[in-house]
Amino acid sequence: MSGSPQTSLPATGADSGDAAIVVRNLTKTYDDNIVLNDLTFTLERGKVYVVMGPSGCGKSTLLRQLIGAETPDAGHVTIGGVDMHSPDRKVRDEARRKFGVLFQSAALLNGLTVAENVALPIQRHTDLPQSTIDLMVRLKLELVGMGAASDKYPYEISGGMKKRAGLARAIALDPAIVFYDEPSAGLDPVMIGVIDKLIMDLTNKLGITSVVITHEMPSIFRIADEVLMLYNGRFVFRGTAEQLRRSSDPLVRQFLNGDPEGPINAPRQLAELSDRLLGGSRRAGNGDVLKGADA
Repeated sequence: MSGSPQTSLPATGADSGDAAIVVRNLTKTYDDNIVLNDLTFTLERGKVYVVMGPSGCGKSTLLRQLIGAETPDAGHVTIGGVDMHSPDRKVRDEARRKFGVLFQSAALLNGLTVAENVALPIQRHTDLPQSTIDLMVRLKLELVGMGAASDKYPYEISGGMKKRAGLARAIALDPAIVFYDEPSAGLDPVMIGVIDKLIMDLTNKLGITSVVITHEMPSIFRIADEVLMLYNGRFVFRGTAEQLRRSSDPLVRQFLNGDPEGPINAPRQLAELSDRLLGGSRRAGNGDVLKGADA
């Protein structure tokens, strides 16, 4: 595929000490539709990886597999060398302690203060005394610029502040990896810049591996060490932000430019026409069923 530096994404270095996440032959289907098609790739430590692609391409499905929220039909995900889908619950719990997640909605509990929300994972996964937990919470809130809002409730703060509080909770246990699900959703351009800077600072200063799912083009070019574009169940691009900018691949160009016509639309339009004429289940046309395979 012209213009794309890499498309097959072999798991080079999967067994090396640099691997934060190793994915081998990951496959997920809904009904008869293959959403993730035999994905194999490795993400190294201490980098910002951006996963992008059209709505319905399976980005959220991939995230759910990586964090162990769903079980793949085939394949394996290892986090820091630990199997995310081990039948042993203790092994799975060990793997989950290695990462944090910033959900799109921040997912704060409204009945708890910001500080209490951040304290939750520490209380659940450690036996530390409350005085130590309180200190850890204050440190994490200061890292994201939320120290002054520790006693406020989620309904009392802005959307951007909720994102930062959610990020403080995601890093509460000093994880090696943080997953970000559309961290810029619903934010104004200035606050998007604030979140982007936090992602870069946490990655650079703490050595965290960041995996960011986003559609926000300025953010992609600002924060990404590497970009992976998902389409039709496979990665069709992997490379630096500069390589992405210079890519001549028609799929990449259409997505970057927001063109209404191009190869991304063709299979979707064909599937919709088929549904109108022949009936049957509604499909996204690029390998995903809309049910369970959101953006």
